[in-house]
Amino acid sequence: MQAAETARSAHRLTSDLTAYDLYLRGCAMFLSSAKQIPEALRLLERAIQRDPLFAPALAWAAICCIRLLDDDRSEDRTADAMKGADFARRGLEVASDDPGVLANAAFALAFLGEDIGAMMALADCALSLNPNYARGWNISGNLRLFAGQFDIAIEHLEAALRLSPRARVGTSLVAIGYAHFFSRRFDEAVPKLLLAIQEDPSYPGPYRVLAACYAHMGRLDDAREVVERLRALTLVVIPDGSYLRNAEQRELWLSGLRLAAGEAE
Repeated sequence: MQAAETARSAHRLTSDLTAYDLYLRGCAMFLSSAKQIPEALRLLERAIQRDPLFAPALAWAAICCIRLLDDDRSEDRTADAMKGADFARRGLEVASDDPGVLANAAFALAFLGEDIGAMMALADCALSLNPNYARGWNISGNLRLFAGQFDIAIEHLEAALRLSPRARVGTSLVAIGYAHFFSRRFDEAVPKLLLAIQEDPSYPGPYRVLAACYAHMGRLDDAREVVERLRALTLVVIPDGSYLRNAEQRELWLSGLRLAAGEAE
């Protein structure tokens, strides 16, 4: 279903077969591994150069920029943030009726600080256009996570997993782990995060929340071990977390990380 939706969107919005090929390769690379995202962005930017109105490529390029920021793989955070916002807005201008463009642009702009209610409305619009869009449910769940609506986030993320149990459409397991963590259901968060790490060992996200989770559970040796694994992926153990709108919940995460990192040093 995801492949059919991708093909439908791409076919409608570009006649350049090379751009389409670059787009498909970039999307597949993005979903395969976090360490492939810089190359995925390069492929998508090449597609956009060939067809500047190729909305799905614009929206996925925006997502790549956001992931470079979130994973601390960006070489120029200001430039990547500006590029991500520009790609997202251009995609919406070209194809505001495309579920994939709506959802991806909403996620990118929400991460960059746009009004979270408006971005959730864009995701809702995407799902009204295609209720079976697994990635749309994934993004809707992530946006609810940003907004502090944790139980709704889990419902939407689990819907994404039901609709696409085999093909990855996003980091659903990580986000479910975050939602349980922020709800202080630490015992329920841990197995989801361990599965997320197994799914993509190169993605820093689950290591960060797992370390904080262990720290708040009093499992400081485990937290220290997770931080050491995280340091092998990134120099940034403690991010700013500004995309999380609730300051108290953000501090729960960052205080756990600080405790885990302090024990590791």
